[in-house]
Amino acid sequence: MKVRDIISSIEEVAPLSYQESYDNAGLIVGDYKQEVHGILICLDVIESVVEEAITKGANLIIAHHPIVFKGLKRFNGSNYVERTVMMAIKNNIAIYAAHTNIDSVRGGVSEKICDLIGLKNKKVLSPLDEDLKKLVTFVPSADAEKVRESIFKAGAGSIGNYDACSFNSEGTGSFRGGEDTNPHVGEKGKLHFEKEERIETIFPKHLKGKVIGALLDAHPYEEVAYDIYSLDNTNPQVGLGMVGELEKEENAIEFLKRIKDIFGCGCIRHTNITKDKIRKVAVCGGSGSFLLRKAIASKADIFVTGDFKYHEFFDAEDKLIIADIGHYESEQFTRDIFYEIVTKKLPNFAVHISEINSNPINYL
Repeated sequence: MKVRDIISSIEEVAPLSYQESYDNAGLIVGDYKQEVHGILICLDVIESVVEEAITKGANLIIAHHPIVFKGLKRFNGSNYVERTVMMAIKNNIAIYAAHTNIDSVRGGVSEKICDLIGLKNKKVLSPLDEDLKKLVTFVPSADAEKVRESIFKAGAGSIGNYDACSFNSEGTGSFRGGEDTNPHVGEKGKLHFEKEERIETIFPKHLKGKVIGALLDAHPYEEVAYDIYSLDNTNPQVGLGMVGELEKEENAIEFLKRIKDIFGCGCIRHTNITKDKIRKVAVCGGSGSFLLRKAIASKADIFVTGDFKYHEFFDAEDKLIIADIGHYESEQFTRDIFYEIVTKKLPNFAVHISEINSNPINYL
């Protein structure tokens, strides 16, 4: 099993195209063709984690946070980033990170928080814009079902909790093949009219190659007519943060105590308790203050995230409760997400979850 095979299983769930523009997700150290003997999963790659990988015989580290976030100009061991990268290279250990891309997908970091808290009716808090494409193609009526099944299998036609979604209309296509053609229907050199179906469906843009490949494989014509349109619609299945509802209302103080226990928080920094009862909860793993307006607009009673600055707490304006549970605390279960993805594909492979607590923040 090679590095490429392992990371492809993660990127099928969280494509690199979903990372934010400032991010540095992907293979940071190592060779895609390198043979993998063992995997270590962690939140942060630091020197002690690389040492742990060496001890456990793991030569691929899968992390949430990229060890290289800004450009490195020197490798002389002057800081922990350089030392960590140098140690990994010396020991032939590959380092891969899935960061904001795993934040942005269903089943990712924010949904994991929702599930731990016990939320239902979950929705993406800030859906991704301009991610959807529309495919329109024209198929002989007798072959339409085969083509639909092929493009659906490739990932087209999913809208929310529905799949195999398409619009189909009947019409007549015309064509005339040249001397070098071998038409599926009709005769070369003669104008032919064929009953066809116009099939319309949508897909996320990262699946374009896969969907078009499936279309071309299943379509009977030598020359396949199809159009791709870019849509302004948001993709409700992709984006940062989530919002959901508790099964039953909870007392605000008791809710805060419960999440403190779930996430093992040293403390929870929060705004005034402006809501006695909590029902609707917005969440974001890591640093979520940029989503505060979205959380307020969603009518959430409380926003659970990390890394709020002092003045940002004022921005709640008593419209909801901000609960800052800490960056590490909100993302620590990302390791479980990676473990589930990798072991599902490789059930008998040596996959370890790091035992190192990489949280740089301590509480007295």
